[in-house]
Amino acid sequence: MSVTPSLSDNSRYEQACDQAIAMCDGNLRSTIKALIMANEYLETELEELQAAIAAGCVPARISHAESDAA
Repeated sequence: MSVTPSLSDNSRYEQACDQAIAMCDGNLRSTIKALIMANEYLETELEELQAAIAAGCVPARISHAESDAA
Protein backbone atom coordinates (compact mmCIF):
# COMPACT_ATOMS: atom_id res chain seq x y z
CA MET A 1 0.00 0.00 0.00
CA SER A 2 1.46 3.36 -0.99
CA VAL A 3 1.21 6.45 1.14
CA THR A 4 0.48 9.79 -0.49
CA PRO A 5 2.95 12.41 0.74
CA SER A 6 1.44 15.35 2.58
CA LEU A 7 1.33 18.78 1.02
CA SER A 8 4.21 19.89 3.21
CA ASP A 9 6.29 16.93 1.98
CA ASN A 10 5.48 17.79 -1.64
CA SER A 11 6.41 21.41 -1.00
CA ARG A 12 9.67 20.34 0.64
CA TYR A 13 10.52 18.05 -2.29
CA GLU A 14 9.68 20.76 -4.81
CA GLN A 15 11.96 23.18 -2.97
CA ALA A 16 14.75 20.57 -2.82
CA CYS A 17 14.38 19.96 -6.57
CA ASP A 18 14.54 23.68 -7.29
CA GLN A 19 17.67 24.01 -5.15
CA ALA A 20 19.40 21.04 -6.80
CA ILE A 21 18.62 22.38 -10.28
CA ALA A 22 19.81 25.86 -9.31
CA MET A 23 23.08 24.43 -7.96
CA CYS A 24 23.65 22.92 -11.40
CA ASP A 25 22.89 26.21 -13.20
CA GLY A 26 19.57 24.88 -14.50
CA ASN A 27 21.15 21.95 -16.31
CA LEU A 28 18.83 19.00 -15.66
CA ARG A 29 21.30 16.39 -16.93
CA SER A 30 23.98 17.70 -14.54
CA THR A 31 21.44 17.73 -11.71
CA ILE A 32 20.50 14.09 -12.30
CA LYS A 33 24.18 13.13 -12.56
CA ALA A 34 24.97 14.90 -9.27
CA LEU A 35 22.08 13.16 -7.51
CA ILE A 36 23.16 9.76 -8.83
CA MET A 37 26.70 10.41 -7.62
CA ALA A 38 25.45 11.49 -4.19
CA ASN A 39 23.28 8.39 -3.96
CA GLU A 40 26.23 6.12 -4.87
CA TYR A 41 28.33 7.81 -2.19
CA LEU A 42 25.63 7.25 0.42
CA GLU A 43 25.20 3.62 -0.66
CA THR A 44 28.95 3.08 -0.22
CA GLU A 45 28.87 4.70 3.22
CA LEU A 46 25.95 2.48 4.22
CA GLU A 47 27.74 -0.66 3.01
CA GLU A 48 30.86 0.30 4.97
CA LEU A 49 28.84 0.92 8.13
CA GLN A 50 26.98 -2.37 7.72
CA ALA A 51 30.29 -4.21 7.28
CA ALA A 52 31.75 -2.53 10.36
CA ILE A 53 28.71 -3.46 12.42
CA ALA A 54 28.83 -7.05 11.15
CA ALA A 55 32.50 -7.18 12.20
CA GLY A 56 31.58 -5.92 15.66
CA CYS A 57 33.01 -2.44 15.21
CA VAL A 58 30.03 -0.43 16.39
CA PRO A 59 30.74 3.30 16.58
CA ALA A 60 30.38 4.77 20.04
CA ARG A 61 27.36 6.97 20.51
CA ILE A 62 27.98 10.50 21.67
CA SER A 63 25.45 11.86 24.10
CA HIS A 64 24.18 15.42 23.69
CA ALA A 65 26.01 16.41 26.89
CA GLU A 66 29.33 15.16 25.50
CA SER A 67 28.86 16.79 22.11
CA ASP A 68 27.83 20.10 23.71
CA ALA A 69 30.98 20.08 25.86
CA ALA A 70 33.28 19.64 22.87
